[in-house]
Formats: sequence, C-alpha cells, structure tokens
Amino acid sequence: QEKLVESGGGSVQAGGSLRLSCTASGLTFRYYAMGWFRQAPGKEREGVSCISWSGGSTYSADSVKGRFTISRAGNRLYLQMNTLKPEDTAMYYCAAALTRGACPTDQYEFEYWGQGTQVTVSS
Repeated sequence: QEKLVESGGGSVQAGGSLRLSCTASGLTFRYYAMGWFRQAPGKEREGVSCISWSGGSTYSADSVKGRFTISRAGNRLYLQMNTLKPEDTAMYYCAAALTRGACPTDQYEFEYWGQGTQVTVSS
C-alpha cells in the first residue's frame, strides 16, 4: 500500500551529472524525513543525504558535499548529483522516517524504503 519509487538512475561518464527522483504514495502519516542511501557491491549500505520534513535540517556525507544537493517538494524527493566519480557507482535507495524533526542517525529508524535505482559511473 505505502511505497516509495525511485527513478533517474543510469550510466554516465566521470564528471557527468544525474538527477534522482523519489515519489511517495499511500503514506498515511503526516510528517516524515526523507533520505538517500546507497550500496555498492561488496560494501555496506551508507547514508548519502537526508532532509527533514520542514527542509530546515539537512545532512550530507562528507564524500558528496559540494557535489550532491538534496531537495523535496510535497511527496517527492530529489538528489542532484554533479561531478560524478566512479566511486559513486551504487544502487541508490530513498527512504522515509516518521519524524517531524532532524533526520535520524540510525538507518533502522527509516520505516519505508524504495526498491532502488542503479547509478553507474565510468572513468
């Protein structure tokens, strides 16, 4: 019933850009933070960026600061990715956490997850 659906992934050369989108549907709760996570083959899933319900609090991993920008509008979440590097190659997931405040620091506090969209960056 409740689901998140990602789109916008693809293959790009190093230095290129992609814009990921995530649409939430069927969510009955009023407030939720939303974030992007990624997982590369053989590596643990890591947080990339997150934004609070109000948009007043954001988080970005050190590895993407200055290159990625997170934003939200209504039930949609976006991730603008610029100056992509081969190490950005991963499956990217969007997720929602039931909180009105700042993004949770624990991935397990995110209740809803999408199926992911693949991003591949070649050198």
